[in-house]
Amino acid sequence: MERRLHARHRAKTSVYIVLPGGVRRLARAVNLSANGVFIRSPLMNLRKGQQVELAFAIDLGNVTKLHRRSAVVAHISGGGTGLMMDAYSKF
Repeated sequence: MERRLHARHRAKTSVYIVLPGGVRRLARAVNLSANGVFIRSPLMNLRKGQQVELAFAIDLGNVTKLHRRSAVVAHISGGGTGLMMDAYSKF
């Protein structure tokens, strides 16, 4: 049984992940919801529970909206990394 509050949507957008110390990494979003994103990423040495900042663009047709959110690493698997976003934060 699915426990998600918000539906996931397939995503084809790049996500910039800002690590502590200002180090930036680029990853590819696989799916996206109102409060989370799953990314395919090269080795970033992320840890479960680690706080990061995200920046990504969403194409809404005739408008592209830039989102900036704080997030916590929720899980790491062989397929990628799940990040839980704070929906109201902006860094």
